[in-house]
Amino acid sequence: MSNAPDPLDNLPDDVAAAAFRRLVRHLRHRHDAQNIELMGLAGFCRNCLADWIRDAGYPGDKAAAREVIHGMPMDAWKASHQTEATPEQLARMEESMARNEGMH
Repeated sequence: MSNAPDPLDNLPDDVAAAAFRRLVRHLRHRHDAQNIELMGLAGFCRNCLADWIRDAGYPGDKAAAREVIHGMPMDAWKASHQTEATPEQLARMEESMARNEGMH
């Protein structure tokens, strides 16, 4: 990692917020992109975004944060959009998550 300033830190908050909302709405639309696949590929998913908004100061509990990100209660989202994870998907997720060490 470089000690150089991160240009992301100079991004105005309103621009960053608009981009975040667009990302969340994109994920709401693309419910075919399963959380397990997002975790296996990128090491984060919708549930991570819910945790991150709580870390950033969102006052709701985990269930409320997940509802904000999913656009519906988590149980409803799971029932209508989530499929069973395969052993291969779980293995990819574990491998991908190991690469996240030291990021936060």
